[in-house]
Amino acid sequence: MSKEAQIRAAINQKLIEMGERERLKELLRAKLVECGWKDQLKAHCKEVIKEKGLEHVTVEDLVTEVTPKGRALVPDSVKKELLQRIRAFLAQHATL
Repeated sequence: MSKEAQIRAAINQKLIEMGERERLKELLRAKLVECGWKDQLKAHCKEVIKEKGLEHVTVEDLVTEVTPKGRALVPDSVKKELLQRIRAFLAQHATL
């Protein structure tokens, strides 16, 4: 495992142990609903299903098709806020 992967694993473990990961996930869900991301992605899913036909779309196809757009639609402000919260958490719990 590379040094970077070890650091990521340690950070993730600390976030889980302290319950911060769940709080961050809840914040992300709320922010995405608030900015209309969920509705935009739902509409995109419907478009894909309509284009390909319900009988010809698997869940895997839908995930593959929708994931890049879903990631691109996350507002920069939401990404920045999550990153700031993670940095603040790491600053408070610097003994990884």
